[in-house]
Amino acid sequence: MQLQRQNNYKSFSLIFLLVVIAFPGIKPLKAQTVIDTVAVEIEAEHVIESDSLYYPEHSARRATLYSMVLPGLGQAYNEKYWKIPIIYGGFTVFYFLIQYNNTEYQLFKDAYYHKVAYGDSDEPVNEYEVKYDVETLLSAKNDYRRNRDLNYILTGVWYALNVIDAAVDAHLFSWNVDPDLSLSVEPDFYTPTMLGQNPGGGVKLTLRF
Repeated sequence: MQLQRQNNYKSFSLIFLLVVIAFPGIKPLKAQTVIDTVAVEIEAEHVIESDSLYYPEHSARRATLYSMVLPGLGQAYNEKYWKIPIIYGGFTVFYFLIQYNNTEYQLFKDAYYHKVAYGDSDEPVNEYEVKYDVETLLSAKNDYRRNRDLNYILTGVWYALNVIDAAVDAHLFSWNVDPDLSLSVEPDFYTPTMLGQNPGGGVKLTLRF
């Protein structure tokens, strides 16, 4: 057994000597090389973390919450600043429509109830009581109240659309749109065939992507 170990040791030493002679450039792995490799890996990880901090992920949840708190803020977060005037323009229109319909509703309501209660025996509360009869006052009162309530609902819908728009834009913020994407509309004509089909025409839509 001892003789076999000595023979194995001699064989290994001979092989190592041949490798060193054949490849003189080979050197033992030093501890400094391992340290340098680890340092490079740590530095690379630090760069990746720094880049991820410098370029934060665009959050659809954040854009949604922003628009819920303040309409248009989510659009600003999505860098769609041109939508902000449209959003507030819509709210402005609905505000004036609500104010107008509510004012007319109050006038017709006061005139109606006063005319029903006192008729022509008392001084009218406004000019509508003089101009219109009871049936017209009642109909106008209901119409303006309905219009006012409808505009309240439309304002809520406009607010919801503002939130939905911010959420959708945030999801598509990093979407890469191909510049070759296009839709072309062209006229299309076909001639008569042997089956007796009449000539005709139409429109052909071509989508390139």
